Amino acid sequence: MDFDLSDEQRLLRDTVREFARQEVAPVAEELDRTKAFPYEIVRKMGELGLMAIPFAEEYGGGGADTLAYALAVEELARVDSSVCITMAAHTSLGTMPIHLWGTDEQKAEWLPELASGRKLAAFGLTEPEAGSDAGATRTRARADDGEWVI
Repeated sequence: MDFDLSDEQRLLRDTVREFARQEVAPVAEELDRTKAFPYEIVRKMGELGLMAIPFAEEYGGGGADTLAYALAVEELARVDSSVCITMAAHTSLGTMPIHLWGTDEQKAEWLPELASGRKLAAFGLTEPEAGSDAGATRTRARADDGEWVI
């Protein structure tokens, strides 16, 4: 079994490492201190393709494997875990469910915008009595006269 990274995986790792050093590291302390959201960094990650590494190319994704995605997560986390979790939550918790279980219409509507980073996907988790236990949440959504009621 070959455990070496492919040329594409090494290129991605090195690209993300350099991006993290040049774009994230210089502002990481300021972002933490001011509790600011890194809008400009998210835009740049979208332009670089980091918001869509494992998604199908037909929707603007990178078409890469899970290891490539994990390498990107690792390189961002080395420099700033907040920026890293923004990309990772967007990808894994917000966009992946649409990618895996969305209808063709949902994928066509949402994945290109999410893959580009023009829109940011999220996952609502914490609520009273549940903390961060997603299985214990009580919030429900139901359709009511063409609108969603939460």
